[in-house]
Amino acid sequence: MIATHKIQTITFDKDFIYLQIDGKDIKVEIEKVSSKLKSADDFQRMFYKISPSGYGIHWPLIDEDLSVDALLKCL
Repeated sequence: MIATHKIQTITFDKDFIYLQIDGKDIKVEIEKVSSKLKSADDFQRMFYKISPSGYGIHWPLIDEDLSVDALLKCL
């Protein structure tokens, strides 16, 4: 069964991705999860789509997909 999540916000700074998932604030080093996001510019990072189930996040401009469960395992 695919886990579903409620993703409220996604923001970035130079080295981290900040997410609010299921009401919890998450901070993950970008280089731990994606070299594509690490090298992306601000516009590319902020142009994303959240899957309807909340299972994953897709960045079409850099062709990157991350599952929420994988992000949570990086904590």
